[in-house]
Amino acid sequence: MRKILITLVFLGVIAAGVAWWLTGPERLPDDAMAGLTGDAARGETVFYAGGCASCHAAPDAADDAMLVLAGGRALVSDFGTFYAPNISPDMDHGIGSWSALDLANAMKQGVSPQGQHLYPAFPYTTYTRASLQDIADLYAFLRTLPADATPNRAHDIGFPFNIRRALGGWKLLFLNDDWVQEDVESEALKRGRYLVEALGHCAECHTPRNAIGGLDTMRWLGGAPNPSGQGEIPNITSGALGWSEEEVAEYLTSGFTPDFDVVGGEMADVVSNIAHLDDADRAAIAAYVKAVPAVTN
Repeated sequence: MRKILITLVFLGVIAAGVAWWLTGPERLPDDAMAGLTGDAARGETVFYAGGCASCHAAPDAADDAMLVLAGGRALVSDFGTFYAPNISPDMDHGIGSWSALDLANAMKQGVSPQGQHLYPAFPYTTYTRASLQDIADLYAFLRTLPADATPNRAHDIGFPFNIRRALGGWKLLFLNDDWVQEDVESEALKRGRYLVEALGHCAECHTPRNAIGGLDTMRWLGGAPNPSGQGEIPNITSGALGWSEEEVAEYLTSGFTPDFDVVGGEMADVVSNIAHLDDADRAAIAAYVKAVPAVTN
């Protein structure tokens, strides 16, 4: 019996060690950003395509204040309430001390400069598909924005979701940079796919999740419960959305639906951001959405 117990303890220690190794944060190579020069003008497009201000501006911000990325907005989920951090260029409370590689590790690997797993309330499962050049450009643009000294607010999450190391296992299941819609041929559709699947993170709201928070890609953009518990986020595939490409593009420009309704709620922020893109990008997003296989709820 003693030998059996010793063997079980030994195997348990080995299993724990393997689990610890597998769940460790994985960073990009140190030279991943070498040779890349960021362009702030291009970075502004990345900023709006990625909807950065929608989460990272202060909760009551409007107009020019949307460029003061002080953080603090509450993101309610089934796993607790997350508070968007300050990503202004402030050296103490923002990301002013970050390098371009730090930003790339956060966006593509979900890892902080301190080597901690970031919670996927920050949609790095989408941003992981972003190009390193776009991240370099975004970094250049973020450094042109006003610094703000607002301290970050701690997330309101309980056990076991407050164990960051466990996110390493979650990432093994759900973090990859594969395209969801692989069979895309035209350049317009490829651009639309990039804007939706890599920067716009549309699926983070419009796709249902499984019990542990992973996106159900078999029902891609097929609608999902609102994390706040109030209503549903709509199905935007042709299984429910009968709009034409032109009508989708117009909605993303003006906020007006074909039924002469006006965009509201959190989608109003999305439209405000996408309206900064050029006509070709909005048309590409519309073409991609209409090309996604129908999901019927």
